Amino acid sequence: MQRMARRRLALGATAIICMTVLMTGQERDRAKVGDRYKWDLTDLYPNTTDWRRRKEAIAGEIPKLREYQGKLGSSAATLAEALTLMSRLEKDVLRLYSYASMVSDEDTRDSEAQGMQQEMQQLYAQFGADASFVEPEVLRIGAAAVEQFLAAEPRLGDYAFYLRDIVRRAAHTLTDNEERILASAAPLAGSANNIYGILANADFPYPTITLPGGRTVKVDQSGYADLRTSPDRETRKLAMAAFFDALGAFSRTFGTTMNSNVQKSLFYSRSRKYESDLEAALNGPNIPVSVYTRLVDGVNRNLPTFHRYLRLRKRMMGITDDLHYYDLYAPLVASVDLRYTPEEAMRHVVDAMRPLGTDYTNVLKQAFDGRWLDWHPTEGKRSGAYSSGSAYDVHPYMLLNYQGQYNDVSTLAHELGHTMQSYYSNKKQPFVMAGYPTFVAEVASTFNEALLNDYMLKQIKDQPTRLSLLGSYLENIKATVFRQTQFAEFELSMHAMGEKGQPITGDTLAKLYLDITRKYYGHAAGVAIVDDYIAHEWSYIPHFYRDFYVFQYATSFTAAEALSAKVNSGDKAAIDRYMTFLAAGGSKYPIELLKDAGVDMTTDEPLELTIRRMNEVMDEVEKLLK
Repeated sequence: MQRMARRRLALGATAIICMTVLMTGQERDRAKVGDRYKWDLTDLYPNTTDWRRRKEAIAGEIPKLREYQGKLGSSAATLAEALTLMSRLEKDVLRLYSYASMVSDEDTRDSEAQGMQQEMQQLYAQFGADASFVEPEVLRIGAAAVEQFLAAEPRLGDYAFYLRDIVRRAAHTLTDNEERILASAAPLAGSANNIYGILANADFPYPTITLPGGRTVKVDQSGYADLRTSPDRETRKLAMAAFFDALGAFSRTFGTTMNSNVQKSLFYSRSRKYESDLEAALNGPNIPVSVYTRLVDGVNRNLPTFHRYLRLRKRMMGITDDLHYYDLYAPLVASVDLRYTPEEAMRHVVDAMRPLGTDYTNVLKQAFDGRWLDWHPTEGKRSGAYSSGSAYDVHPYMLLNYQGQYNDVSTLAHELGHTMQSYYSNKKQPFVMAGYPTFVAEVASTFNEALLNDYMLKQIKDQPTRLSLLGSYLENIKATVFRQTQFAEFELSMHAMGEKGQPITGDTLAKLYLDITRKYYGHAAGVAIVDDYIAHEWSYIPHFYRDFYVFQYATSFTAAEALSAKVNSGDKAAIDRYMTFLAAGGSKYPIELLKDAGVDMTTDEPLELTIRRMNEVMDEVEKLLK
């Protein structure tokens, strides 16, 4: 998962100095020397006191933006001065926000850290509100005058793409006052996501179960993620049932937070005169709506291939009765339990990325040695994994919950893909163009997973382990193409319910989710049994609070498949194109960035190539099984 990679000027238009010298407990923890598995946030700010001092200074500067209101069209020089100030302030705000968010993610139970994050939401909203006049004013200047300004003022060169994009979105840009109101509403708009995050990560009463061997374990998010991969079938069944039944008990609460999120989306899309939430979400990066619907339709056409994989998984696991949903995360080969220390994981990832050159692998080593990563799960730590490249003048940071399984190594490679794209884009592009669109962000991450899988298959020849790695590749397709498209279809249907004025409750969402999940997994045909409690899995997916985000995992996987195949073949031109793509940031629209890299996402070809490769891998697995 890539966090806050996309930057745009005038964010709002699109969307106490502490004198004590005492250190908090968290600061003491972060100050420990030699803990190479904890990230080093002092690269951002030495301590919270310094962060607060800088925050106060930036808060005092933000109102200066208003001095340019009504003057942007007076001259090219004035416009350049205003955009330069706005860019510098946004860069500082994002750096402050990064620190506050990561301190909060270290322990979501820490109320002081939560407060810092809330302070930044307010500051972010203030910045957006004070910058909200820019886009409407640029529109009043007019497209012809904008082009004249660009030709006359070299300092506007870095802002050319941004200014032309404003003109493109003219039909959905409101008046100055309307834009200011929308920007000021940003803290309210994030409430549903914030409430969900605290409930799911800090306050939720996760259940405790007794395993078949008599051991008692807590099935929280990290516990569930571990237990569902157990080789013991009864353990998987108990853990999954307990986890989703517990979520189901709070169905009304989760339904309410999700309804609030959908209503927020409806408010913004209707305010900006879009036909749908989907169109509103995709118009920013200029992605055709057909790319989303083509993906959903294409994956539905290829569900027979997915069902072939599920039947193959059942065979590989030696299951003689029905395959159940709780079997889908267990090891495909029972005799193989691939485990890796962090050092082993780092070594494998570096070796796998060697086709991209020594500069690339040297930066990877720098990330490990420079403590850009926070590795291990701890009580209260944010679940999942992400990479944040928002601190433009520092370096990217990564949060993991590493448990030593092969999937964790793959996650490491995945997040490093984001990290490297942020690193190269921040290094090669000016700030205003360094933030790459989300649509391309997941390409670099899944590309790294593909290189890792190819590398591991070349190293390992014994049949059980090879079967396990081939199975891992198929699992990636299951999780990234089919599962994320399943989520995308659910999300599209959920927002359609809101657009039609239909109720969005825990019960209606559970029914919708269960119906779609059973279709994807062939429940009616007995391919995989999806038990009733899976209806509550939707409330486990935080990405639904980022509107129409998840489909990009699937499109990115198919794009990465096409690109990595060329790189793995040793095609020097393909490698050069890919490295150029990594450093391109947001200098073009995402569809164009990928075309330059060598793949056209407006066609069915990337998905078809992925399905063809999936069938080839299943053919190889079946041969090995014989």
